Amino acid sequence: MLRRATPFRASRNARFAVRHKSSGGRRPKKKTYHRVAELDRVMELRKKPSMILHLTSLIQSQPHHSPLFLRDLEKNVGFVRKWAFMGLIDKYPSVFRVAGTPPSVSLTARAHKLAQEEAHARASMEPLLVTNLRKLLMLCVDCRLPLQTLDLVGPQLGLPSDFKECLVPKYPQFFAVRCFRGRDCLLLEDWDSTLAVTAREARLAQEGVVDLKANGDRRKVKISRDGNYLGPFAFKMNFPAGFRPNVGYLEHLERWQKLEFPSPYLNARRFNAADPKARKRSVAVIHEILSLTMEKRMTSAQLEAFHAECLLPSQLLLCLIKHQGIFYLTNKGERSTVFLKDAYLGSNLIDKCPLLQFNDKFMALCGRGNTDLCDCKNSLPTVI
Repeated sequence: MLRRATPFRASRNARFAVRHKSSGGRRPKKKTYHRVAELDRVMELRKKPSMILHLTSLIQSQPHHSPLFLRDLEKNVGFVRKWAFMGLIDKYPSVFRVAGTPPSVSLTARAHKLAQEEAHARASMEPLLVTNLRKLLMLCVDCRLPLQTLDLVGPQLGLPSDFKECLVPKYPQFFAVRCFRGRDCLLLEDWDSTLAVTAREARLAQEGVVDLKANGDRRKVKISRDGNYLGPFAFKMNFPAGFRPNVGYLEHLERWQKLEFPSPYLNARRFNAADPKARKRSVAVIHEILSLTMEKRMTSAQLEAFHAECLLPSQLLLCLIKHQGIFYLTNKGERSTVFLKDAYLGSNLIDKCPLLQFNDKFMALCGRGNTDLCDCKNSLPTVI
């Protein structure tokens, strides 16, 4: 006897496991962001030196060269950080000296003598600061930046805290302060086409690659495993140790490396943001902004401050992660920081400005040596 087909009814207590279609029974690979231990270490190594230099500046800023009373330390650094600074004072007697009643801290004789060289280092940096500030304004679509933005990124650029009074008025042929939409902005007065050369182009010129044509050689070239190519529109790549690109990724990267793009110093409003050439140009703009800083790094908030003025990508974080061979984003320290990879060799900055050379010399008093990769001819004289 044939049974009547009855519709299938699931009971309330029945449980079903939904099986999705899988590829060969294997889980899809998770996309991971590979860490660079050497650049993470930079943030760890800079913690104590930055505190020591900050305390030294506080001592030197006291009126009439008077010492800094320990009871006033909390007013400058806060209650929580005060104890960290007290530990530094006790740990480095070669730099700080405590004396008097009530107790006060001052620099030792040797540290005070070496600290006098900071003025010379800043004076020798002034031409470089003026040039970098002009180039930074040239990167902006309207050749101007709010003073609030410059206050935020000034320490990374090497600008003194009072640059609006001591630096800008000295160069009226280059800079002017004007009000736009209720905000005081620094305006570029003179455009110099000789400055419209990026750090990437300058490096390629030294290597003799600028005169090469992107499509001049039609021969089949073996794909480079490190992503580096010889060409006038190529970026230097430095992949992390755990990154293993496949052939398809390297072929796509090769096409991207050979892709022509406009100069970062051309106005961004002239280009369509969806154009691949314009997107590559945005990477070059970020590269150039980081190149204008002293330590070739900047916090994410500082880089985000250029979003409107330089028309940076709307998804800036995704852009930085996508181009991990060029930039490195670390969450070490108090804030996330963006590094320019080709400016570092391991944990050491390759090219150091006079102010960073002075900081290294001052930190040598604390026994914190730093590998100096700069040319010895450009280093500052040693104080005995």
